[in-house]
Amino acid sequence: MFAGVLLLVDGILGVLKGITGIASNDVYTRINDYVFKFDVTSWGWIHLVLGVILVLVGVGILKGATWARVAGVMLASLNIVANFMWLPYTPVWAIVTIAIDVFVIWALCTDRSDADAPGRTG
Repeated sequence: MFAGVLLLVDGILGVLKGITGIASNDVYTRINDYVFKFDVTSWGWIHLVLGVILVLVGVGILKGATWARVAGVMLASLNIVANFMWLPYTPVWAIVTIAIDVFVIWALCTDRSDADAPGRTG
């Protein structure tokens, strides 16, 4: 449940970052000489799409879907990379999002709730 809730929060933050980037180019700082330089609107679309997918996977995790656990680890990893590249635009929020994604990966990879289920042996 911890990973599902964190993915929902992470997805909502991504959607908000995306909407802000798409709606107004003046909100985020302009970076002149950066290797991963995209237009802020492009970054907005990247964060919006990734955020919506993270919310959907978070709902899947809360419903107990196995596919959502695998997708959650992969998408949280992808979100870490995207926010690392987004770091110069909003350093504090990018680091907060990276930390949330690390906790999501940790929670999904260490969950043993299936092994502790009643009726299971071994």
